[in-house]
Amino acid sequence: MAEFETIRAGRAGAGTAQIDEGLRAHMNKVYGTMSVGMLVTAAVAWGVGTSPELLSIFRDPLTMRPNILGWIIMFLPLIMSFAFGAAVNRLSAAGLQLFFYVFAAAMGLSISWIFAVFTGISIAQTFFITAIAFAGLSLWGYATKRDISGWGSFLIMGVIGLLLASIVNIFLQSPAIMFAVSAIGVLIFAGLTAYDTQRIKTDYIAHAQAMDSEWLGKSAIMGAVNLYLDFINMFMFLLQFMGNRE
Repeated sequence: MAEFETIRAGRAGAGTAQIDEGLRAHMNKVYGTMSVGMLVTAAVAWGVGTSPELLSIFRDPLTMRPNILGWIIMFLPLIMSFAFGAAVNRLSAAGLQLFFYVFAAAMGLSISWIFAVFTGISIAQTFFITAIAFAGLSLWGYATKRDISGWGSFLIMGVIGLLLASIVNIFLQSPAIMFAVSAIGVLIFAGLTAYDTQRIKTDYIAHAQAMDSEWLGKSAIMGAVNLYLDFINMFMFLLQFMGNRE
């Protein structure tokens, strides 16, 4: 009996070690895919935003107000983000990853205007601070023993509220609403960074034994998409406070 218990404990330990090793590889893929997406976004945003000729295709050179094509570009990432749900079931892991990189390029187009409005130094400083905050929040979400799954519904409701307020303020152009949206937005996406990181971890642990490699690949990409959006939104909201205008 004692020998049986020893064998069972050994198998359980080996299984746990295998899951831990798989989880590390899974998280590395999540962060790696997210990082490539960030590089694509930064390259496209910088390339378009620092070129008056390219930027004038989407926005008025003097006022930076978007034209018809600019409005389409502005909302394209939002439309594509809703399409991810359908893409998960229809595309392979490789196809889904390519779709994410196209999405990242579209996001770069939509935020390229920041290079014409804010100084390069303030953009770099805001990006650096966002990266530090993101790393700390994601690490806490991964390491904490506290169950923060209950944050999900509250945070999603907050995102919907932010989206509606932002759309309304496009027409109102109210500085007070913009300040409130930016402040609340930083807090909401800070919370989502920790929440999404823990969810990626717990989903892997719960399903690691049953999921095949294709599903795991898709899961890692969708995790990267969520964290990518958390980072981009936190950066854009922080830029409203920390960005120095040209």
